[in-house]
Amino acid sequence: MFDVTKKSMQWGEETLTLETGKVARQADGTVIATLGETSVMANVTFAKQQKPGQDFFPLTVHYQEKYYAAGKVPGGFFKREARPTEKETLTARLIDRPIRPLFVDGFKNEVLVMCTVLSHDLVNDPDIVAMIAASAALTISGAPFMGPIAGARVGFVDGEYVLNPTVDDMQDLRLNPEQRLDLVVAGTKNAVMMVESEAYELSEAEMLGAVNFAHEQIQPVLDLIIDLAEETAKEPFEFAAPDYSSLYAAVSEAGEEQMRAAFAITDKQERTAAVAAAREAIKEALTEEQLEDANLGAAMKKLEAGILRGDVVKGGKRIDGRSTTDVRAIEAETSMLPRTHGSALFTRGETQALAVTTLGTGDDEQFIDALHGNFKSNFLLHYNFPPYSVGEVGRVGSPGRREIGHGKLAWRALQAVLPAPTDFPYTVRVVSEITESNGSSSMASVCGGSLSMMDAGVPLKAPVAGVAMGLILEDDGDYAVLTDILGDEDHLGDMDFKVAGTENGITSLQMDIKVAGITPEIMETALAQAKDGRMHILSEMGKALSETNEFSVHAPRIETMNIPTDKIREVIGSGGKVIREIVEVSGAKVDINDDGVIKIASPDGESIQKAYDMIYSIVAEPEEGQIYTGKVVKIVDFGAFVNFFGKRDGLVHVSQIENRRLNHPSDVLKEGQEVKVKLLGFDDRGKVRLSMKVVDQETGEEIVPEKKEKKEDAE
Repeated sequence: MFDVTKKSMQWGEETLTLETGKVARQADGTVIATLGETSVMANVTFAKQQKPGQDFFPLTVHYQEKYYAAGKVPGGFFKREARPTEKETLTARLIDRPIRPLFVDGFKNEVLVMCTVLSHDLVNDPDIVAMIAASAALTISGAPFMGPIAGARVGFVDGEYVLNPTVDDMQDLRLNPEQRLDLVVAGTKNAVMMVESEAYELSEAEMLGAVNFAHEQIQPVLDLIIDLAEETAKEPFEFAAPDYSSLYAAVSEAGEEQMRAAFAITDKQERTAAVAAAREAIKEALTEEQLEDANLGAAMKKLEAGILRGDVVKGGKRIDGRSTTDVRAIEAETSMLPRTHGSALFTRGETQALAVTTLGTGDDEQFIDALHGNFKSNFLLHYNFPPYSVGEVGRVGSPGRREIGHGKLAWRALQAVLPAPTDFPYTVRVVSEITESNGSSSMASVCGGSLSMMDAGVPLKAPVAGVAMGLILEDDGDYAVLTDILGDEDHLGDMDFKVAGTENGITSLQMDIKVAGITPEIMETALAQAKDGRMHILSEMGKALSETNEFSVHAPRIETMNIPTDKIREVIGSGGKVIREIVEVSGAKVDINDDGVIKIASPDGESIQKAYDMIYSIVAEPEEGQIYTGKVVKIVDFGAFVNFFGKRDGLVHVSQIENRRLNHPSDVLKEGQEVKVKLLGFDDRGKVRLSMKVVDQETGEEIVPEKKEKKEDAE
């Protein structure tokens, strides 16, 4: 019934298997990839006809994590997988980016790629497995896909690169100081197509070495996919790239001169208006048949790209007049908003980010329900890109894939310089509002986020800056690497290469390309040029941080204390009675974890101290020899019981009340009276022994008996 084909190989410490022919046979291509015991099914379908008037390539990639894959039931009320999680969205983008440029130029038929996690061994991350499965399914589907690609994850420990480190190794690099890198690379046989990473201040050479290492490690995976395709691939879909040379000639003749003049304008808004006017002029000169041609958009873009790219490569001059290495003018300002905990406005040319930092307590940590387990995150970064930032009218809704992806890139860049949670017990949330955009708003978010956190008093290890690099690669091999690219250079260029880091090294690297790959030489040039740009931006950011940034008076103060784990129950009390009383009386927020770490938070220092003292009185043990202020709670014939330490009572024997004989303790004491006592120690049964007579009841100082002078023998 089934015509199953299976191919396997040893990859690192695990076995990688590709299987097709048994499941989802009506899809154009289906492959189940398994690494260890992590399995992902990729299904590919594509339309056999292009929609009339379709002027873009409608590729959609979905990645789904099924909770049953890890033997879990989804959380929430409905107990069913619902909207994509952040991890699912990011992984879908991770797969989309390297495969999109490899479809034949001019192919505009709808393509759907669905990746479903079927099994997760809690060791091997499904994202790399899904990328390999998607590539294999596309390769055998018959679609005009110029692959295959493969991907690998790389770690960096003790100066050595590690292939496909485990999920636990990568969960939070801040908690694993030995692991300095989480890098994902996708590529073809000859070139790298995509890079995504977070790092702990790696040098350019170390990062380039990691990329090259990953590219070497994916070669046998590519061979495995080709081996599978040779036996199972469907007949190639008959598709010929459309010939619109005559249309392009008409477009060029009608508007090249006006379009070239438009791209010579340096101001973005004026240039955008001039380019739009040039397009309208071109359309007016075309025939009705030419206007209805589905390739009109491609012809227009080819004209614009030719003008922009030619000027850069041949003359080294960009559309805003800069050289290939210049960074646009930078203006940075902190403490923009009076009531926020930290704020900064970072402007680079026509790109601007308003970054705001909020400090919260442990209650504000984000709870993440993932396949490999539930955990909390105390650093959040959210990126918003409203339509007004580019002068447009548009729909405003929940964050899309772009907002989630750009926010995560900025998060990766900044997480490496955050203090350890034990040193700074706050939840940190950064929100980047993009108020203007003309190229690399994600890197502006990195710069603004760094400034706003420092403005909020977060003790970062170092400031972080980011810069976006571009590439113009001509057919004859000539190329130009561009520093701090504009939106048009991103749209009409061949690469988006974003590098963020400190003065000491790279903390994040992301690369996307629109051609069939770039060489190590180009990547090395881009990294070196990006370092120069990053250093310049850091120096400009430093001008906004010349003064010491104080902790906001509106931010909560958090103090931590450690108590023995066997005392946790006493602090919480029956049904939470004790801790509720502490919170109500002190006005502070109190959070206790299972390790005995208590966080006390409040904007008011007195509230924190009051809560601290109440907790301390419950968990601390009185020290022998110390003097305490207490209250008489009961008088008996042989002495008085004094409450001197929290709820601890002790006996002051009648002989220890005063340095004279008393008939009865009530001669000098009464219930409720405040007295000062010294803890003499504990008897054999653990009972407390106190003394009043060795303490000055007015000053609280210990009375030291006078020493008798020794008489000298007279001679």
